[in-house]
Amino acid sequence: MADTKTTKAKTVATKKATEVKTLGQLQVELVAKIADQLVAKRSNAAGELVNPRVITHTRKEIARLHTAIRAAEIAAQKEIK
Repeated sequence: MADTKTTKAKTVATKKATEVKTLGQLQVELVAKIADQLVAKRSNAAGELVNPRVITHTRKEIARLHTAIRAAEIAAQKEIK
């Protein structure tokens, strides 16, 4: 399932996309992740957040979603032309 690349004493496993999401699904997921990030930030400010790495992980997931949405938009524009 995952390809393995070896680089100077470091093994990196890469995953292949198994699920293709539509632009609408990606946007819904983005809105949900942004809401999750807001809740995590509020919890962290209140001192209730057990694992503060959740904020970083969520921020990176949001960036990945923005990238996927942009790629889907570009692909849609290419299909039109």
